[in-house]
Amino acid sequence: MANSINRRNWIKSSALMAGGLALAAGTINKLAAMPLVKKIIPFKRVTDQSAILEAPAVMKARLLANENPFGPSAAAKKAITDSLDLSYQYAFMQMGVLSGKIAAFEGIHQNNIMMDAGSSALLLASAMHFSKGGKDIITGDPSYDDLPTHAKLHGGNWVKVPLTSEYKLDLDAMEAKVTDNTGLVYICNPNNPTATVVDTDKLKAFCERVSKKTMVFVDEAYIDYLPDPQGTTLIGGVKSGQNIIVARTFSKLYGFAGLRCGYLVAQPDTIRALSIYTGGAFNLSATTLAAATAAYQETDYMKDAAKKMVASKEYLYSVLKKEGYEYIPSSANFVMFPLKMDGNKFVGEMMKRGVGVRNWKLNGADWCRVSIGRMDEMEAFADAFKQLS
Repeated sequence: MANSINRRNWIKSSALMAGGLALAAGTINKLAAMPLVKKIIPFKRVTDQSAILEAPAVMKARLLANENPFGPSAAAKKAITDSLDLSYQYAFMQMGVLSGKIAAFEGIHQNNIMMDAGSSALLLASAMHFSKGGKDIITGDPSYDDLPTHAKLHGGNWVKVPLTSEYKLDLDAMEAKVTDNTGLVYICNPNNPTATVVDTDKLKAFCERVSKKTMVFVDEAYIDYLPDPQGTTLIGGVKSGQNIIVARTFSKLYGFAGLRCGYLVAQPDTIRALSIYTGGAFNLSATTLAAATAAYQETDYMKDAAKKMVASKEYLYSVLKKEGYEYIPSSANFVMFPLKMDGNKFVGEMMKRGVGVRNWKLNGADWCRVSIGRMDEMEAFADAFKQLS
């Protein structure tokens, strides 16, 4: 009887929804014609997403989104193909397999892990939750701004702390900004867009102290590019009971930017609090989960992709030096250097030559961030850059 009632209610709700969609069809058609990114964010904000959408479909060198052009691995591609026959099924079991593999490697429990389609959804969930009531979100400046931007859109207050003279996150200054109104401190390490990394021992001590006052979010999107990820990660802080969140993504070294898979590691209570803001298992496809399970800690592939990235980065360093430019030594798959012309003009001129890059304002000056691509892409960058330098 109960099942019958539930079915009738579902059918009734579906009919009402269908009617609402029909009435809104005209509005939906109008919305579909609008530029998506600029309508979501009601103020001028250049992101990797908006830069890609505004770029031409074909580029000689796509160096504007910190992607890994060498991935995904052959094993990941095969797993995608093999998973297609059962892709009509919900992939809840496969999510459990992947989270179990991560838990075993990190020495944590599966209830310490929250997965979603890339880390973006998890950053958004954290922004919404920890900005409630007009709380402060403390970040470096500049740093990856996805979480604080969305926190601000949901009523939070963004507190920006300038970087050190070495273009690193100033942990002491960030800690000094913590008050009773702080909802979260956001640490991107390695930092984006500067590709700098803070001292590991100092960061661990920072998290131990500050997590007693407020939540600390450590975004480790680029940690796989470091020589010793396991020695650098803050997941050990979660294991010891600290009030911190560690974010990981498959979008970088694993080459999954378009496949979308990421996860958080945190205390179970934090996972439960954030889970109400996301679709979780429903957001991850069977193909992505199969690929991520096959690729996770695939050592030989990871070493090979990192080796190719380093070769391309060293080539970029040589080009910049030859043209008389300094740069910030990079601990990730991108490099930032100061420009000798207006940043917007530089990006536009490079794009005319088929090369996509990003620009920033840092300490009042114009800077460029170049993502590391294949060697042919770096050569295309060099050819275009020499015409402008």
